[in-house]
Amino acid sequence: MKCPFCGFEDSKVIDSRATEDNMAIRRRRECLKCTKRYTTYEKVEDIPILVIKKDSSREYFDKSKIINGLIKACQKRPVSRQQIEDIAFEIEKSLSNEMLTEVKSEDVGEMIMEKLKELDEVSYVRFASVYRQFKDINTFMREINNLLNKK
Repeated sequence: MKCPFCGFEDSKVIDSRATEDNMAIRRRRECLKCTKRYTTYEKVEDIPILVIKKDSSREYFDKSKIINGLIKACQKRPVSRQQIEDIAFEIEKSLSNEMLTEVKSEDVGEMIMEKLKELDEVSYVRFASVYRQFKDINTFMREINNLLNKK
């Protein structure tokens, strides 16, 4: 870390502590040449994830879109807001851990459906009916039969 006063490239850390939101580390440093003190912040670098939509357009990943879709699918079901937010967080974390810069919207949808299938089958079928764009009752019945056969 270069000293902001003299440009010397070596310093020692005097104090380290987490910021109030625990999203960064605040470090007090002292330049080993001019002995002036300064503060630096260290935080995890977020790599923005782009979602490739069906029409090949791209947009930034937005966790709130997942939450809104789940709220609609889980309406009047015994699923808490915390469970919905946990699913969205797990999907976001999973994508970040894979160090992907782009992901297909279909892959995100499949991840959501896998989580919903474990949580609440009715919400799963609701989400699947919109996500997979069920055209008729036969498609709907096939999905329900697949769900029953896997049990």
